[in-house]
Amino acid sequence: MSAINDELTVEPDSRFPSGPWTGYFLQPVLPGRHRMELHLTFLAGTMRGEGRDWVGPFIVTGRYETTTGKCWWTKRYIGKHDVAYQGFNEGRGIWGRWEIDPVTWHGGFHIWPCAMDDPSNDRLAESIEEPVEAGEPVLV
Repeated sequence: MSAINDELTVEPDSRFPSGPWTGYFLQPVLPGRHRMELHLTFLAGTMRGEGRDWVGPFIVTGRYETTTGKCWWTKRYIGKHDVAYQGFNEGRGIWGRWEIDPVTWHGGFHIWPCAMDDPSNDRLAESIEEPVEAGEPVLV
C-alpha cells in the first residue's frame, strides 16, 4: 500500500485512534462497572468496530466529529437488541450515556484506547528522589 493510501486509513486526530479500546458501562439493574472490550476504526467521521461484554458479542456503527469531540453510535448485539450511545471525547477517552429505553434502560459509559491508562481512576502520583548515603569515595 502506498503512503498516500496509508494516510487515508488513519484518523489524524489523536483522540480517535483506531485499534483496541476498553472501558465499561453502568447499568441500573446490576450495580457496578460492566467491562467491555472493543476494536474500533475511526476514519473521516465514521466509526466502525466490534466488541464483547457480558451480554455478548456486538458490532459498532456510528459517527464522530473532530471539531466538537461528539460521538454517536449503535451497539448491535449479535442476534439480540441494539443500544444507542452518545458521548464526548475531550482527550481522556469517550464518555457519555447509553440507552435502550430512555425511561428504564439507560446509564453511563466510559471507553478509552487500550494504550491509555484507565482515565477514570483519578490517582495522585508523586515522585521523590531517594536520598543517597554518603560513602567512601571511589577512585576512578
